[in-house]
Amino acid sequence: MSAARPASQGFWRRLLSLTRKETRQLLRDRSNLMIGIGLPIVLILIFGYGLSLDVRHSRVAIVQDDPAPQARDLLASISPSEYLQPIRLGSFEEGRWLMAAREVDALVYLPGDFSRRLQDGDAQLLLLVQGSDATRATGVNNYLNQALALWGAKQSARNAGRAMGGVRIEQRMWFNAANTSTWYLVPGLIVLIMTLVGAFLTALVMAREWERGTLEALFVTPVHPVEILLAKIIPCFMVGMLGLALCLLAARFLFHVPMYGSLLVLLFSCMLYLLVALGIGLLISAVTKNQFLASQISLIASFLPALMLSGFIFDLRNVPLAIRVVSELLPATYFMELVKSLFLAGDPWPLIIKNCTILAGYAALLLGLARVATRKRLD
Repeated sequence: MSAARPASQGFWRRLLSLTRKETRQLLRDRSNLMIGIGLPIVLILIFGYGLSLDVRHSRVAIVQDDPAPQARDLLASISPSEYLQPIRLGSFEEGRWLMAAREVDALVYLPGDFSRRLQDGDAQLLLLVQGSDATRATGVNNYLNQALALWGAKQSARNAGRAMGGVRIEQRMWFNAANTSTWYLVPGLIVLIMTLVGAFLTALVMAREWERGTLEALFVTPVHPVEILLAKIIPCFMVGMLGLALCLLAARFLFHVPMYGSLLVLLFSCMLYLLVALGIGLLISAVTKNQFLASQISLIASFLPALMLSGFIFDLRNVPLAIRVVSELLPATYFMELVKSLFLAGDPWPLIIKNCTILAGYAALLLGLARVATRKRLD
C-alpha cells in the first residue's frame, strides 16, 4: 500500500506538470489558437450566414394572354415574397429571351383560351424552369408548384362549398417548422468543429513535437507514454469544448435553432466524439511524425469525410451503395445523426444508445491504437 501510494502520487504529479506545459505551449502559439478558436468562429459565420440550401429571390417571368378574372386569380397566387419575384411580361418570346439570357429562373405562360378551357375542365398552362443549375431549378419548381397547388385547392374548396361544404387543410412541417436550411446546417457544424479541433489541431501539435525532438527529450525522463498522451489530450479537449460552447451559443442566439433534446445527452455525446477525433489526430501524428503530412492526412481522413460523407449536406439514402458503405464506417456519420436528432427531434433513446455505444467503441479503439503507436523509444 505504501509503495502504491507514492507511485500514484508520482503519476498525478507528472501528469499535472505535463498538462501545464502543454497548455502553456498551446496558448503561446497563435497558429494553434487560430485553428482551435478562430477557425470555428469563421466556420460558424460562413455556414450559418453564407451557406444556405434555400432558394431565394427567384425571378419568375409571367406572360398572360388571357385577361379573364380566373387567369388573374391564378397568377395572383404567385405573389412576391423572399422566395419568388414575379415579373410581368408582354409576350412569350420576351420571356424565352430572358430565360436564355438567364435573367429569369422560370416562365409561367397562360394561353388565351385558359379561362374557356377551365370551364370545360381541360385548362392548361406552361411552366418553364431554367435548368442549368439543378439545385436552384428544383427549388424554384417546388415553390411554383406549391403556389399553383394552393390555387387549385382554393378552387376545389369553392366548388365543393356550393355543393357539400368546404374542407380546410392545415399544413405542417415536422422537425423544421421554420422551413429553413439553417436549422439543418447549424447542428452539423458541431460535427465539423469537433473534427477540426480534435483531429486536425491534435495531429498538427503532436507532429510538431515529433519534428522538433521534444518528445524524444521527454522519453529520457521517467514519464510514461500514457502520461504524455493524456497531457496532449486534456488541453485540446478543453479547446474542443470551447468550440462546442461557441456553436451552441451561435445556434441559440444568432440562428435561433431550437433544441428539443436533452442538453446533457448532447454534451455527453460531444465528449465521446471529441475523444474519437483526438484519437484520430494522435494516431495520425504518431504514424507520420511530420507536420505537413499529418495535416494533409487529417484533412483527407477526418474533416473532408465529415463534410461530404456524414450526411451534413447530402442525404446518404440517395448516394450509391459503395459510398453509403464507406459513410457507415465513419464515426462522424453516427455523431451527425445523433446531433441533428437531439436538436430537431428530441430524445430518441434507441438511436442515442446505439450511436453513443458506437462512438465509445471508436474512441477506445483509436486511443488504444494511438497508445500502441506512441512508444517510448528513440528511432
